[in-house]
Amino acid sequence: MTTAQETQRPTSAALDAADPLAAQRDAFYAPDADQLTSYLDGNSLGRPLKATAGNLASFVHDAWGSRLIRGWDEQWMDEPTAVGDRIGEVALGAAPGQTTVGDSTSVMLYKMIRAAVDAQPGRDEIIIDRDNFPTDRFIIEGIAKERGASIRWIAANPASGVREADLDGLLGERTAVVVLSHVAYRSGFLADAKGITAKVHQAGALMLWDLCHSVGSVPLELDAWDVDLAVGCTYKYLNGGPGSPAFGYVNASQQDRLQQPIWGWMGADNPFGMTDSYRPAQGMRRFITGTPPVLAMQPLKDMVELIASVGMDAVREKSIKLTEYAIALSEELLVPLGVKIVSPRDPAERGSHITVDHPLFADVTAKLWEKGVIPDFRPPHGLRIGLSPLSTSYAEVELGVAAIRDALSELL
Repeated sequence: MTTAQETQRPTSAALDAADPLAAQRDAFYAPDADQLTSYLDGNSLGRPLKATAGNLASFVHDAWGSRLIRGWDEQWMDEPTAVGDRIGEVALGAAPGQTTVGDSTSVMLYKMIRAAVDAQPGRDEIIIDRDNFPTDRFIIEGIAKERGASIRWIAANPASGVREADLDGLLGERTAVVVLSHVAYRSGFLADAKGITAKVHQAGALMLWDLCHSVGSVPLELDAWDVDLAVGCTYKYLNGGPGSPAFGYVNASQQDRLQQPIWGWMGADNPFGMTDSYRPAQGMRRFITGTPPVLAMQPLKDMVELIASVGMDAVREKSIKLTEYAIALSEELLVPLGVKIVSPRDPAERGSHITVDHPLFADVTAKLWEKGVIPDFRPPHGLRIGLSPLSTSYAEVELGVAAIRDALSELL
């Protein structure tokens, strides 16, 4: 029987047929049907592009295999900042000379937050929300212990996210840096980066945004928002592959002021001078530490160019339509089974994933994975539906949400 809701909403076939970005799905590797039925976890690990296999092979054969050590002089020394600049141009709204690629997200966060604390004597407080991603909170706990700093915790509603008003009573003359996620990893709440950054600056503090869940899915304007610092990963919506390196952004106005704490030869003024003591390089290179992971940077370059070819505005438009569709399906198929939608309903306050809650979702997720339907689970009860705009079809969303309904129904 067809319900009234099914009659009112467009079919996935109609939405796919009208999708101006539908052809972009052919750019991605698609496993056999017996391996994967519906991939709803693009917010954790993006699919590889078909071009990446060939480009990696060419890199091994040519840049590495043929040029060998000469590759460092010919290109690789500049790869962290060259790739960083391209990410900045395509996805961050950042002028050249402010972004570098390398390290893990955790290490990059440590370097940036420590630099922000150390640069401001007399400011010994770090502000972060209690529901931020664990690595952000853990890194800050470690820095606070190292530097004798205090942590001021924001107790925001996880479903509604951190808003400007949540900083009232916390910001002050002792605040060194505020660290927030632009898109919350649980609910998908999209914070007002421009407004919050301005409020933090009024208190004389620095602002660091974690962009892991927004870069490549939400248009960013770091320069226009006057952001001081930002860190993000490249294996989600930038499809760099498992463990691909993070990027760090430092506003040009802050680069001479900040000194990152992990001094390595690649961030020195003269890396091959073999000098007796460390002197930092000028500009963004001073935020590099060790030998950059050049090989690991190659896959993400393919995705950055694909995003550049369609534009971030088109990516965002598709993201909104996908999450709207996922919410409509969840209301129709899951809410009657006791499921709660805990992501913002307003698309202006939502990134590219939604979260639905039910006490049985840990078991449901395990059953789905066995059937090749791949969402992910975040305790205590959250099932996330992550929708990477360029690689996800509406039909895949419909199939996946229907599978969630079926798996949950079997357990009720």
